[in-house]
Amino acid sequence: MAAAREGAGEDMDIMVDLHGRTTAAMAIEYAKVLEPYRPFFLEEPCQPEDWQGTARVAASTSIPIAAGERLVHRHEFLHLLQAGAIAVAQPDVCHAGGITETRRIATLCETFGVSMAPHNPLGPIATMVNIHLGFATPNFLIQEVMRSDVPWRDEIISGVTPIVGGYVEPSQAPGIGVEINFEAAAKHPFEEVRPIQWYHHDGSVADW
Repeated sequence: MAAAREGAGEDMDIMVDLHGRTTAAMAIEYAKVLEPYRPFFLEEPCQPEDWQGTARVAASTSIPIAAGERLVHRHEFLHLLQAGAIAVAQPDVCHAGGITETRRIATLCETFGVSMAPHNPLGPIATMVNIHLGFATPNFLIQEVMRSDVPWRDEIISGVTPIVGGYVEPSQAPGIGVEINFEAAAKHPFEEVRPIQWYHHDGSVADW
């Protein structure tokens, strides 16, 4: 983290993602070490169902805590919000009930003074949906974007709003704003790729 801060300088924000791989006690220790380098936020210090642990981490550090990419309904976010566990919510529009439920989550979070940084490790269509949501969300903070997925992306999808200087302009196209070239897509048929899975040395599942 010291090397990242030195390389990035003082004007660049750096986020740290623990992806639920630490207990609350261990996350607190990480936060102590990271605090001097001023992370923009510390993401998912505990497993998604451990909202009590996340709340303990939040109470122990000055680093804003972010979580929610693996939650699928506003009721799940309510536990985190009522416990004061997060400063930043990260629902994924493709997992959390689509546009309607994500808007409800955003409204609920706004009630608690919590910002939105939607999770989005997906493709250009999901990115454009999130961009539309961002422009319609008063408590929107920042948007995660997959910048390098496949080299033939632009052959298939057009209309994705370009990122210029870290910002995007509203799309002027109707609907989501993207068009799909299905003939080009047919040249790249689906290939199953095993998702990343972490295991302990004894073979037991470490994370999902």
